[in-house]
Amino acid sequence: MLSVLIADDEPYVVELVRVTLEDDRVQVFEAGDGHTALAVAEALAIDLVFLDVHLPDLSGLDVCRALRANPRVAAARIIMLTAAAQHEDVVRGLAAGADDYLTKPFSPVHLLSLVDRLMPRVAWHLE
Repeated sequence: MLSVLIADDEPYVVELVRVTLEDDRVQVFEAGDGHTALAVAEALAIDLVFLDVHLPDLSGLDVCRALRANPRVAAARIIMLTAAAQHEDVVRGLAAGADDYLTKPFSPVHLLSLVDRLMPRVAWHLE
C-alpha cells in the first residue's frame, strides 16, 4: 500500500488530492502545518508527500529539507504543490530536495500522471 501525506492548510486542496488518489492501494494522511507534516512523515514512513510552500509554521521548503535530512524518510518522493509559481519558486523547491513541482490550480489528471511517473510500482488509475 502506498502511503501519501498531504501537507497543506487549505482544506479544499487536501480534499481534492485525497479524492483524486485514495483507493484500496493508497492511504492518505493529512497535515495542516509543517511540524505535523514532519511528525506524520516520520511516524508512518510515508512514501509520497505533497507539500505546500506556504504552511502556517515552517515553510514547505524547510519541511522538504528536513525530510531529506532524515534517514527514516529521505527516500520519500516529494512533490511541492503550491501557488508559488514563479521560476525562482520552482528552482528553490527543487533545490530544497523536491522531486517535482506542481502549481495550483492543478488538474487531477496531471497530478495522477505525475504520481504515476514518480511511483511506477503503483499500477493504478491511469489504466
